[in-house]
Amino acid sequence: MDLVREAAAAIRAGGIVAFPTETVYGLGADTYNPEAVKKVFIAKRRPMDNPLIVHIHSLNQLYEVAVKIPPEAEKLARRFWPGPMTLLLWKSDKVPPEVTAGRPTVAVRMPAHPVALAFIRESGVPIAAPSANLAGRPSPTTGEHVVRDLYGRADVIIDSGETVYGVESTIVDMTRDPPVLLRPGGLPVEEIERELGKEVVIPQFARGLGQADVALAPGMKYRHYAPFKRLTIVEGDYSDLKAYAAKVAEVVKQEIAKGARPIILCSSETAQYYEQQGLRHLVLGPRSNIFIVARNLFKTFRAIDEMLDVDEAFMEGFEERGLGLAVMNRARKASGFSIIRV
Repeated sequence: MDLVREAAAAIRAGGIVAFPTETVYGLGADTYNPEAVKKVFIAKRRPMDNPLIVHIHSLNQLYEVAVKIPPEAEKLARRFWPGPMTLLLWKSDKVPPEVTAGRPTVAVRMPAHPVALAFIRESGVPIAAPSANLAGRPSPTTGEHVVRDLYGRADVIIDSGETVYGVESTIVDMTRDPPVLLRPGGLPVEEIERELGKEVVIPQFARGLGQADVALAPGMKYRHYAPFKRLTIVEGDYSDLKAYAAKVAEVVKQEIAKGARPIILCSSETAQYYEQQGLRHLVLGPRSNIFIVARNLFKTFRAIDEMLDVDEAFMEGFEERGLGLAVMNRARKASGFSIIRV
């Protein structure tokens, strides 16, 4: 807890702190200190029109940062917080425009990580934070990832090991009715729909097919989550995995014939096929447990950047159910919308 106290002291002094959550690591500042918030954007090289998420440790703090909170939003908060869900709400006057990119709405969440909650509580203020990576890079799921991107840029880095979910929180716009999914994440949208008893609108940009014109919340605009090396998503019919894998292999072999050195990011179910074909591959996890795929996604993107004998990657697509929607959102954005359909 000494490091938590040190981090909280840095926040109160106007500094910025990298801290763990259950989703990915965040880079935070005092929500109410505009100059400290600006330091987050500078450290990340993040565009100023890309708003931050306000992290709270209690519902009392929710009522500090948001106003006109609809009953359905309160219902979701009481059901899923602490947890990987962010609600877009109307902001209070206490939240400076630097946090929300000048917009009248604010994204709020309560992380389900004991260190994060202790840090926010000790700081005495809500913490405004995006992910603790350089803008555009894969989000950090370990303290080592944070150090690689932000060493010397953050005042304190709290290393608490690997995160649980490996992808960011789900963001739902509760200022509209019906609610709108702005970013899929650690909480499947199906669970939110069950709790509300109605459908949540899922725009194309939330599926990772294009980007929003205006960033109401993180992850809606700009290229995100990307490895330095070229990434292509190969999508198709997943009902016959052997036939699908054969088509992926054909695409990859064509690249090899051109002199490229590709690697396939695949599911456990198809790995043996690529092995038999003599094609280099990394296993993301089983389709039968998409949670593992999501948890491995960003660290795999970072791993391929470390491979000197690989110059591009081809990733299998996954069914857009549950966490699969978040996986595909991140993968499509990471590829810069480089998608091949077979």
